[in-house]
Amino acid sequence: MATTTTTMRSCVVAPKLAEGVMAEGLSAQGLRMGRSRLWGSKKGLGSVKLAESAVKVRAPRADMSGPDGVANMPSSHKLKASSVSAFLEFQNARANRYTKVKSSIMVMGLSVHTTPVEMREKLAVPEAEWPRAIDELSSQNHIEEASILSTCNRFEIYVVAVSWNRGVKEVAEWMSKTSGIPVEDLMEHLFILRDQDATQHLFRVSSGLDSLVLGEGQILAQVRQVLKIGQEVSGFGRNLAGLFKQAITAGKRVRTETNISAGAVSVSSAAVELAVMKLPAGGVSRVSVLIVGAGKMSKLLVKHLISKGCTRMTIVNRSEQRVLDLQNEFPGANIVYESLTELLRCTGEADLVFTSTSSDVPLFTKENVEGLFPASQTSGGVRHFIDISVPRNVAACLSDLPGTRVYNVDDLKEVVAANKEDRRRKAAEAQVIIDDEIKNFEAWRDSLETVPTIKKLRSYAERVRQAELEKCLSRMPEDLTTKQKRALEDLSRGIVNKLLHGPMQHLRSDGADSKTVSEKIENMQALERMFDLGSEVLVVESKTKGKK
Repeated sequence: MATTTTTMRSCVVAPKLAEGVMAEGLSAQGLRMGRSRLWGSKKGLGSVKLAESAVKVRAPRADMSGPDGVANMPSSHKLKASSVSAFLEFQNARANRYTKVKSSIMVMGLSVHTTPVEMREKLAVPEAEWPRAIDELSSQNHIEEASILSTCNRFEIYVVAVSWNRGVKEVAEWMSKTSGIPVEDLMEHLFILRDQDATQHLFRVSSGLDSLVLGEGQILAQVRQVLKIGQEVSGFGRNLAGLFKQAITAGKRVRTETNISAGAVSVSSAAVELAVMKLPAGGVSRVSVLIVGAGKMSKLLVKHLISKGCTRMTIVNRSEQRVLDLQNEFPGANIVYESLTELLRCTGEADLVFTSTSSDVPLFTKENVEGLFPASQTSGGVRHFIDISVPRNVAACLSDLPGTRVYNVDDLKEVVAANKEDRRRKAAEAQVIIDDEIKNFEAWRDSLETVPTIKKLRSYAERVRQAELEKCLSRMPEDLTTKQKRALEDLSRGIVNKLLHGPMQHLRSDGADSKTVSEKIENMQALERMFDLGSEVLVVESKTKGKK
C-alpha cells in the first residue's frame, strides 16, 4: 500500500485515547503520547515528559472504522522520533518564553469519547454563563479571542492565541479553576488541536460526525448558538466568527448533500431505545413513564416515546406552560402535568424515569429515593432512571438500591454501537465536503494577513486621487455644475478602482484560486515596497497582548 509522510504540526491528544488511534480522521492526528505532562509541578510551567517523541508518520490515508468516523492507524505503522512535535515545541518555548509567533486557532476539550460524565459535568457551563466565560478567557495574556461549546456530550474551548503553548497553559488553568479539577487530572483526558486540525474538528462536530449519535441535528443548532451568543461579546472576535460561520456552512452542506441524517437518531431517541432494550417485552408502551423537565430534549423524548407506542406519560416541570405547549403539539398523547413539589410522589408511581433539566445539583439521591414504593411487576419490579442531563440529575449510587437501575448519557453508547459499517461509509462521504470547507476557511483566514496592506494601498490611492482631483478642479472654470463635478469625481474613482483591481486580486483569496500563501505574502511585500506603504499611516485596531 502506498504511504505518505505527514508532519504533525498541531495535535496533542490525551493518553486515554486508544494506542495508535488518530483523532478526527486525519493522518498524524490523535497520536498517543503516553502519560505526557505539560506541567512538572502545580507551580507553573515544568518539564515535558514524552513517552514517544513523534511527528512524522508514514501511514496510509486514515480509514474511518472507529466510532463516529474516528480513524484508526494500522499498528504496523510505528511512530518516528523527531524534535518538532507539538509537545516538544511546548517544551522548547521555555528557552524563549515571549517569542512572538503567529496567532493560532486552538481547541481544548473533553468529549463523551474521551472523558466520563463524572468529569464533564464539573466543567459544564450553562448557556447563560457563556459570555462571562468568553470574557474571562479572552482577558488572559496570550488569548485574543475565545468561545465555548458546552453540551451534554462535550465541553470545548476555542481560542485564538498569540502563543499557542502559553495559550494551552492559560486555558487549562482556567478550566482547572472553574471546575476544581487539578490540571494534571485534566491533562489525562483533554484533547488539544491547533489551526487546521482544530478547524477540521469543529467542522466534524457541526456535521454530526463527532457526536455520540452520528448525524444528529441538535449539535448544529448548538454551534449556531455559540455564534449568536459570541457575536454579542467583544472577546469572540473576527477569526472565531469566521470559523463558526464556516462550520455552520459545513454542517448544512453535509446534511443536504449526503444521507448522513437519514435514520439518524438524537440523544433523546437513543435514550428511548435504551429503555426499550432494558425493559421486559412490551417496552415503554406498558410501563408508567415520568419525564422530569420540559425543554428541547424532553420534547424529543415525548416524540420518540409516542413512536414506540407510549401514549400516557407524566411530566414534572417548574412551570406549566411548556407542558401545555407539548400537550398542544402532541394531542394524541395523554400528557399529565405535575409541579416540582410532586416530584417524589410521581417517581414512586413510575417504572421508567427520564431526566433532562439544567439543574446543577442531583434531583434524585439515595436518601430521597430509597423510601419510595417499588416499581410495578410490569417493569419486572425494576425502576429505571435514564438521565440525559449534564450535570447529572440522578446520583449514581441509586443503583445500589434494590430494584433500581441508573443510566446516564455515557450508557447510550450501547445503543449507537450498531451499524458501524454504515456509519463509517457516511463519515467518509461527509469528509469530502468538510475538506472543501476547510480549504475555503483557510483561504479566508490567509487573506486576513493581507488586509492591512489592502487598506494602506487604498488609503494611498485615495489620497493621491483627492490631491489630483483638487489640482484638476483648480484649473477648471469656477462655474462647473454639480453634475460636472460629480462626473469628474466618478471618473477619478473609476480609474483608481480599475488600476487597483489587479493588485487586489493577487492579495485576496476565496479558496478557489491556485495561489499559495507564500505567493500572496510575496505580492503583499512587493506592493509594500513599490508604493512605500510602510509610511502610510492607518488607524487599525490591534490587539496583541503577549509580552514582548
